Amino acid sequence: MTQQSTTVLVRGRDGALGRRVIDLLAADGSTRLVEDDEVDSVDIVIDLDVGDHDRIGARSASVTSFGEALLAELAHRAPAHLVLVSSALVYGAHRSNPVPLTEAAIVRPEHEFVFARQLAAVELAIDDWRRDGSDRSVSVLRPAVVMSGAQGSSGETSALARALAAGYGRRLGREDPGAQFVHIDDLASAVVRCAIERADGVVNVAPDGWVPGDRVRALGGGRLRLPLPERAVEVITSLTWRLQRGPIPPGLDAYTRSWWVVANDRLRALGWEPTVTNEQVFVEGTEGAWWSSVTPKRRQEIALGAGAAAVIAFVLVMVRLLRPRRR
Repeated sequence: MTQQSTTVLVRGRDGALGRRVIDLLAADGSTRLVEDDEVDSVDIVIDLDVGDHDRIGARSASVTSFGEALLAELAHRAPAHLVLVSSALVYGAHRSNPVPLTEAAIVRPEHEFVFARQLAAVELAIDDWRRDGSDRSVSVLRPAVVMSGAQGSSGETSALARALAAGYGRRLGREDPGAQFVHIDDLASAVVRCAIERADGVVNVAPDGWVPGDRVRALGGGRLRLPLPERAVEVITSLTWRLQRGPIPPGLDAYTRSWWVVANDRLRALGWEPTVTNEQVFVEGTEGAWWSSVTPKRRQEIALGAGAAAVIAFVLVMVRLLRPRRR
């Protein structure tokens, strides 16, 4: 007697991550992919929408609305298992964070970063859904910064990941925290692994270890260190942060100032192994110079902003040098 295949519905299948997950599931003989309008119930639902910052922004929606759509889907499909791709951003970036963070760490997203706060709220709602049914299980994946190779992968690294990568190592005269970068292929394999194993609970997704702050700075081309006053550093980094990549969500820069790297022990225990290191992901995902993709008008704004920043820095330094003499 032939064993019946496990039916799987993938939400967000048309994205960069979704296409990879679909390919892996199609190659697995134990699962059968289900279309949106094919059947009423399925065994497993894989949601890649809720944690997709770019997709949510493109639809001028909120994580909350995507979470509500997911709950409606769960009520309709009645799956036994759910795989939700969230983000390690929900841990927050705090000086008191353990290094690395395990799945038992407290969720403390940055208050000003709405995306992370809403993700944490959706996770809580999904946990309530799991508790409402004795036969339900949920895998909540919390990946580090997800990137893809720059060559031949246009648009596959999210704007959020590019902004975070650009933000690391930008703090003039300050020590930078370590950073983690997971390749989108490794995230896809983690999603499928958690679905097949029906892992219940939170699962961090990241390569082994992390890249030290000074190494991130070096890989990014290095940045000038100047002995400036704290206020000068904040003014200049805030200005360059806004000019480098366009509009940045409030609160995101906090994740470039403090540690929030995660441990991958639980995922490894499920049989998953990373195929790309942190450094390789960072280099491949940032090898295209961001300046080449900036419009002429934007370049002019950046040049003017850089000039203004230099003037501000000069004035602040002179004030600091002259103040003792006046005293």
